[in-house]
Amino acid sequence: MSGAVKKGYVRGLDIKNGRVDMSHGSGGRAMAQLIEEMFAAAFDNEYLRQGNDGALLPTAGGRLVMATDAHVVSPLFFPGGDIGCLSVHGTINDVAVMGAKPLYLAASFILEEGFPLADLQRIVHSMAAASREAGVPVVTGDTKVVEQGKADGVFITTTGVGVVMDGVDLSGANVRPGDVILLSGSMGDHGMAIMSRRENLAFDVPIESDTAALHHLIAAMLDSGADIRCLRDPTRGGLATTLNEIAKQSAVGLTINEEAIPVKPVVAAACEFLGLDPLYVANEGKLIAICAAGDAEKLLAAMRAHPLGGDAAIIGAAYADPHHFVQMKTAFGGRRNVDWLAGEQLPRIC
Repeated sequence: MSGAVKKGYVRGLDIKNGRVDMSHGSGGRAMAQLIEEMFAAAFDNEYLRQGNDGALLPTAGGRLVMATDAHVVSPLFFPGGDIGCLSVHGTINDVAVMGAKPLYLAASFILEEGFPLADLQRIVHSMAAASREAGVPVVTGDTKVVEQGKADGVFITTTGVGVVMDGVDLSGANVRPGDVILLSGSMGDHGMAIMSRRENLAFDVPIESDTAALHHLIAAMLDSGADIRCLRDPTRGGLATTLNEIAKQSAVGLTINEEAIPVKPVVAAACEFLGLDPLYVANEGKLIAICAAGDAEKLLAAMRAHPLGGDAAIIGAAYADPHHFVQMKTAFGGRRNVDWLAGEQLPRIC
């Protein structure tokens, strides 16, 4: 997709049998046709219709937040979602956990020569539906085509812009000893959905990705009046790695209770079968919240009142620790350190 949307080309993409070829990235007639019929038709909005190399957008009060994320998930389609909706949800969430209202998205596609147009349309339609459901339009973008064998079907990079109002200050550096840690729901769903499809594993209860846009849940949390210090979405590296990032930023220790951490039985079983720890498995529709101790129950109630926070739980607290360790109280009554993820546990999950 280019910022410019050109008109006047005869519609003729063979969606059923057609494939991406190098001419779709050449800057000529074929590329303009792909942009108009595939991308502009799906993402249509007043800003994209401007037809320029960038989108002219109205300004908003407050401070701007900007985030960008590249998506290389394999497989492209998985239980509960696909690379299209994932690319929308992931970037919206990166903006929203800063306390911002997401406003706009930009999207960049790298397409591999030979990729089926039917699959591309399915991805683009999923992406457009996720964008419209979230109320965050795709306003500009770019498309490149590379030779067969130089990519893996399609890679998508999305950039999001949002605005955070004065008085809202959420950061991994804000956590203080005594603060309480909450989770919005079960851990490991997304990563295990990817792995079950990748490894052709079948379970009595299917595992589906939790991919979702969290900005409406976050807005409800902010409206609760709770003194929220920090929000994070535990994606790559999962809960364990994200907590270690926060502990380092805030120069505190964090302790979590194993029995309080929600993990679906089928996800726990899949992790055990594959030799994985659900604490390190990626999520795409969950968040970590850390708030002042006196507001924990208020925040928990606000989270549970929202459809995306129905399984929210209080899982731990911050404490003074010069070593900035993350520790877990185990189900057997002991303690163990929860360290950073070492190496690559699950490649290509987002």
